[in-house]
Amino acid sequence: MAERRSISSRLRSYAPRAVTPVEPQAEGRITRSVGLTLEAVGLNVSVGRQCEIINNDNRRIEAEVVGFSGDKVFLMPIKRVEGLQPGARVVPVATQMGMRIGPQLLGRVVNGIGQPLDGKGPLIGDEFLDFTPSEINPLQRHPISEPLDVGVRAINALITVGRGQRLGLMAGSGVGKSVLMGMMTRFTTADVVVVGLVGERGREVKEFIDHILGEEGLRRAVVVASPADDAPLMRLRASQLSSRIAEYYRDQGLNVLLLMDSLTRFAQAQREIALAIGEPPATKGYPPSVFAKIPQLVERAGNAAEGGGSITAFYTVLTEGDDLQDPIADSARAILDGHVVLSRRLAEEGVYPAIDVEGSISRAMQNIVDDEHLKMMQRFKQLLARYQQNRDLISIGAYTPGTDPDTDMAIERFPHLRAFIQQGIRQGVHMPESIANLKALLKPPANSKGSSPLAAQHRAK
Repeated sequence: MAERRSISSRLRSYAPRAVTPVEPQAEGRITRSVGLTLEAVGLNVSVGRQCEIINNDNRRIEAEVVGFSGDKVFLMPIKRVEGLQPGARVVPVATQMGMRIGPQLLGRVVNGIGQPLDGKGPLIGDEFLDFTPSEINPLQRHPISEPLDVGVRAINALITVGRGQRLGLMAGSGVGKSVLMGMMTRFTTADVVVVGLVGERGREVKEFIDHILGEEGLRRAVVVASPADDAPLMRLRASQLSSRIAEYYRDQGLNVLLLMDSLTRFAQAQREIALAIGEPPATKGYPPSVFAKIPQLVERAGNAAEGGGSITAFYTVLTEGDDLQDPIADSARAILDGHVVLSRRLAEEGVYPAIDVEGSISRAMQNIVDDEHLKMMQRFKQLLARYQQNRDLISIGAYTPGTDPDTDMAIERFPHLRAFIQQGIRQGVHMPESIANLKALLKPPANSKGSSPLAAQHRAK
């Protein structure tokens, strides 16, 4: 009986095993190249599939399927195209998009597809990071309940940011948004900082890393850079990779600060792709897909489940002509948890960071600070607004001291209010000191008894 089992088991070992069917991949051919779009025929692939275009000289170009029409497939190159020939072969690629990641990634600079740009050798990591975004049930996210110290006094005290909050940094060109980002990178109490430089000039990328971020800031940061001369798909990938790296560290239980410069360049890259494949423009030249892509990117930030990590995100938004009603700025305000506005007027007056406190707001602040702090913030804004309302009268001497006690106090404290917003680029002011400074600023004068010192001085004259 044992011998029969032995023979039968040996016979079964020779039986043909089930083989997983392999779907044949048909190659296609390039038939047309117009602007940024390549058209190919002979392919049966889905949108988002990676392909390789092979020239007759065996030169290879990476591309992605971005659309189709009938038997035509539209592809977008990931990098700049050089030497493309008609009839070039198009081969679908089955490799999984990803990169090596781990603690060793801190201090490195990569491009939109995870390739190193800093000349420090190949990336070394304990894990393989798939570029597919992670998903969290919104009902399982931990609510914003703790403040995050970003090391900037005006933000800590007046626009307090919570862990897991997403804010817009609204600014025109040349008002100091990159400098403010560098300050937050160096002085924040977050565990890891991920910086996405999307669509910036190549010179600015180098300057940001060497001078603004510096060695101290880079030590605990990962920089994803895609300059303005990159293909639009690479700029799109850089934005998505920044969020993916931040998600990885959040899943490790760390508190991450994500700084993306800029959300406008991300939208412009998507606009270039959408218009190239024939999508009609809707709002000021932006196709509808742009306004669908922005929430998909922004919603990836935030808190994980209770006990997990967090991604606190700042997305810079370029306001063309300092117009806060720009379509991208307007869309960003609707889906973000607050915004910080940088004022060109303040920058021209030499106030840096040029934060417009009146125009900025943190929607989560009331849930993460105590009542005393909230009242002090409101009082600061009231005094600043009162001065701005009467600025013309004050400047020409038409205001009579004693007419309104709040206006008197606003005039008296205005230099101190302005000084409170200012902060040196190498100076970090953390949360306890920021609140103490605000409390000292609003403390009533010891000699005030029913009237303002300004009114008393006027009567003495």
